[in-house]
Amino acid sequence: MDHDRRLAQSAFRGDDGAASAQTRERLAAVTAEGTPVAYLRAVAALCGDRILVPVVATTTRLGQTIGGLTSDKEAEMSVVLLQAHNGRRAMLGFTGLDSLRAWQADSARPVPVTLDVAARTTHAEGGVALVIDIAGPDALVIEGEVLDQLAVGHRLLEVEPDVFGWAVSTAE
Repeated sequence: MDHDRRLAQSAFRGDDGAASAQTRERLAAVTAEGTPVAYLRAVAALCGDRILVPVVATTTRLGQTIGGLTSDKEAEMSVVLLQAHNGRRAMLGFTGLDSLRAWQADSARPVPVTLDVAARTTHAEGGVALVIDIAGPDALVIEGEVLDQLAVGHRLLEVEPDVFGWAVSTAE
C-alpha cells in the first residue's frame, strides 16, 4: 500500500480568494453600459482570471448511529446548479470569495478553475448558462455561442480596441 501520497500543486499558487479589480471593473461596465463590447470585454477579462465554482456535499447514503440517530454515511461533492421554471439549468461561478459569501456564506466550498473549465463543466452537467457573481456586485450570464466556444477550450481576446477574437489551442 502506497502511503506516500501528495496533493497536486495548485494552478493558482498564492491565490487569496480576492477578485481581480480589472475583472470587477469590466463586469460593472456591462451593468452600466449594457453594450456588446462591454460584455465581450468582461468575458475576455474572465478568460485571464480564475473563477471560484461552489461545490457542496450531497448525501448519497444515510446511516444509523448507535443511539438510533440518522447520519450521513456517504456523500459526493457536486457543483451548484440553478434551474429556471422552464427547466433550463445554469452553473454558478464567482470572481472572489466575497461574492461567493454574499450568495451563500458557509455551505459551499470554492474550487478555483479557469473559465473554460467552468464552461465545460456547465455543459457536462446539462447547463445552458454560467452565471458569474449571481449575488453581485455585478452579475454576468455567459450562454449560447460564447459558452460553447469557451467549453471547447477557446479564450476570448480583445485583439484591437473593440475587436475580439478567439484564441484556439493548437495542442492536441
